[in-house]
Amino acid sequence: MAKKAKENKLDANGNRKFGMLDKIAYAAGDFGCNMSFALKGTVQTFWLVYMTMETGLLSILLLLVQIWDAVNDPLIGSMIDNDKRKYKMGKFKTYIFVGACGLLVAGAAVFLPFPNANVIVKSILFVLGYIIWDACYTVANVPYGSMLSLITEDNGERAQLSTWRSIGSMFGNIVPMVILPMIIWEKVTYNGTTDFLDKIAIPEGFTKEQFLINPLTKEPYAIGEAVLSPETGKQVEILLGERVFWAALIMGVLGFVAFMFMIKKITIRVDENSVKTNEGGEKFNVIKAFGKFMKNRPAVGATVAAMGMFLGMQSATTANTIMFATYFNKASMSGIVQMIGFLPMVLFLPFIKKLVEKFGKKEASVAGTIVSVVGGVIMLIFPMVKNLDVALIVYLLGLIAFGIGMGVYTCVSWAMMADAIEYNEWKFGTREEGVVYSLHSFFRKLAQGVGPSMVLLIMGALGYVSELGTIGQTAETSHNMCWLVAGLYLFSAVVQFIGIAVIYNLDKKTVKKMNEELAAKHASQA
Repeated sequence: MAKKAKENKLDANGNRKFGMLDKIAYAAGDFGCNMSFALKGTVQTFWLVYMTMETGLLSILLLLVQIWDAVNDPLIGSMIDNDKRKYKMGKFKTYIFVGACGLLVAGAAVFLPFPNANVIVKSILFVLGYIIWDACYTVANVPYGSMLSLITEDNGERAQLSTWRSIGSMFGNIVPMVILPMIIWEKVTYNGTTDFLDKIAIPEGFTKEQFLINPLTKEPYAIGEAVLSPETGKQVEILLGERVFWAALIMGVLGFVAFMFMIKKITIRVDENSVKTNEGGEKFNVIKAFGKFMKNRPAVGATVAAMGMFLGMQSATTANTIMFATYFNKASMSGIVQMIGFLPMVLFLPFIKKLVEKFGKKEASVAGTIVSVVGGVIMLIFPMVKNLDVALIVYLLGLIAFGIGMGVYTCVSWAMMADAIEYNEWKFGTREEGVVYSLHSFFRKLAQGVGPSMVLLIMGALGYVSELGTIGQTAETSHNMCWLVAGLYLFSAVVQFIGIAVIYNLDKKTVKKMNEELAAKHASQA
């Protein structure tokens, strides 16, 4: 009886049947990825506020490293697809293991705290640190994303994996989103010495002595009293760069543990080397692959939606942090506010399978993006509210609506890409997991680079001066950050709607037809 019970747990190929362990393990993989990826938003803030790099220079350097970031994804994808060697763990798990080992320390490489270095040294540190980190991340992330379609061939199970990947991503983002700002930002209080002045970028036109006098009472500070900016009258908050470095190292260790759990527990049920990227053994052609990708309408639609998400949300991260530090004077609490706004996404997790089965991935996601657009419109209201507490509430309401709308799409986005890979085989006869996913990743990362780079330039145009840190910015500049953040979220929601509603063409009926025809094709080839 025990032997029969064991056999019931195996599929026709002798593999353990798909179950909860696969879903938890796959979620752990994205948790590991996000222990590193979630630091992206902190990179701009660190180099802008702590390293005081000029917005224009940082914008150019960020764009350059992100272009390389986008270019190396297809290269890694094609390398994995064409690698036919036998690995003890399997090639996908082996590549992930190599990347995970690198990420143990690579995440901290871009946060080396040398604020007094000259601009050339700072530029070199930024570029080298980012390239090292990005190389390790790409080696781990590209095979991880491609692996979804190799764990199971069942469409419903793939949707579940996508949902659990989103769970891993959410928890991976919550840790740095909530805890990191509390650790790296510090409100300055007078301790009886002038030591704190060494940590403050004194605005032009002000002296250190002015930071020893309360600008409201015109009296010297008492011990324990909040130190206020002579420019805005708000309590001074400083970014502790050394803590960012150590936090990145700790996150690297947590990510490595999550990757190891995934590698050990997850089961690959499709022969990795049976995946063909090119028929007839022809040499991989980047231009041909790119052209074919652009003909893959669902892949393009899903990619446009993802680009919209990153152009808005990722690009808004730095401006959002500056806004909380200079306008709301709550930089250390910004993560909690962001978390409250995005918690509604979790509401969809228990129901996503039923929603997909009843309405379809595209249909449910379109409805969600409409709600996100409404949230973006609400956000446009908060900069007009004079009372800061009320303004923060309106901002939060808009963020919650945006998060509710994002909930469905976030849960099924990777399953939509898995369908796009199936579409590639349905229309062109080849699956090309690595290439399709890596080109999707190429455009995502291009958005992640172009977006923040452009926002940094816009921030400079709106009055932000790097040398002044967050202390010396004018009231007008801090208010401009509010409009910038609101506009970015609305832009993000609109682009996502276009990508999913207008371009992505795999509705519920089409997916069913595609799966039936592919199943018949595979059965005839067996």
